[in-house]
Amino acid sequence: MDNDNPKPWQHDHTFAQDQRRPGESRTLVVIVITATMMVVEVWAGIHYGSMALLADGLHMASHAVALSISAFAYIYARRQAYNRDFSFGTGKVNSLAGFAGAILLALFALYMAFESGMRLINPVAIAYGQALVVAVIGLVVNGASVFILGFNGHSHDHDHDHDHDHDHDQDDHHHDHNLRSAYLHVLADALTSLLAIAALLCAKYFGWLWMDPVMGLLGALLVARWSFGLLGSTAAVLLDRQAPVELQAMIRQAIEADGDSRVTDLHVWSIGPAIYSAQIAVVADQPSSPAEYKTRLDCCDNLVHVAVEVHRGE
Repeated sequence: MDNDNPKPWQHDHTFAQDQRRPGESRTLVVIVITATMMVVEVWAGIHYGSMALLADGLHMASHAVALSISAFAYIYARRQAYNRDFSFGTGKVNSLAGFAGAILLALFALYMAFESGMRLINPVAIAYGQALVVAVIGLVVNGASVFILGFNGHSHDHDHDHDHDHDHDQDDHHHDHNLRSAYLHVLADALTSLLAIAALLCAKYFGWLWMDPVMGLLGALLVARWSFGLLGSTAAVLLDRQAPVELQAMIRQAIEADGDSRVTDLHVWSIGPAIYSAQIAVVADQPSSPAEYKTRLDCCDNLVHVAVEVHRGE
């Protein structure tokens, strides 16, 4: 097989999964930041006898584990990209890691809700000064992590006037469930710190002790909502749910452009971040070749591994 000049029927199944994704580098940077902060807080908690610092350090450790799962998924998918045991490449490793991250987020939300409920029933004494310092440090660290993971990945969805390459890059970010999982983990941490600061200030200056658990319940609800959303989008990929109706309509329009051909069966599913595979059945009185129908799909640049079945109408 000539790899430099492949024949039309020759192709690999990497679909660019062998390339290093921007989310991989960002996730590794955030892991270093989170792990460093974790070590500092655990050491300070033990050294100064502060349970607040120790608890926050252990909380950081749980998210460091979640982020490590995301990093492992990036590296594994890239290194196994040429492994023929994966029928459609390693793109779904991304969604599998995102699904695992969503489950961890759901468990985090349940823990937040449980702890908040317990503190509503049995309030505990709060060391405001120490707790505020921990919350502010956590907010700064997590805010920086949110910026790193969200930069160019989650903040430009509203802009539709860029060129095609930029739009494809944004689409890839939108479908990178692994990056989204990591992003939501650090966003949940930042939200927790922000709500904690608001609750502690209200409790310290207005005596509203109930604000701390109430803010915890509010945070748990928001994190649970993010978790369920991520669970739904990743499960759709893992279960081979049909691609968005817009892509299906584009495929039908391209195939049926000659006025004679008709798409009678269409299966389009995601096999990785922003890439789809398709099986298409076409009926026509004067059918074209499968290769001709495939060329009509050049408008769908995120469509790979297309199989076309052609039938002559009776």
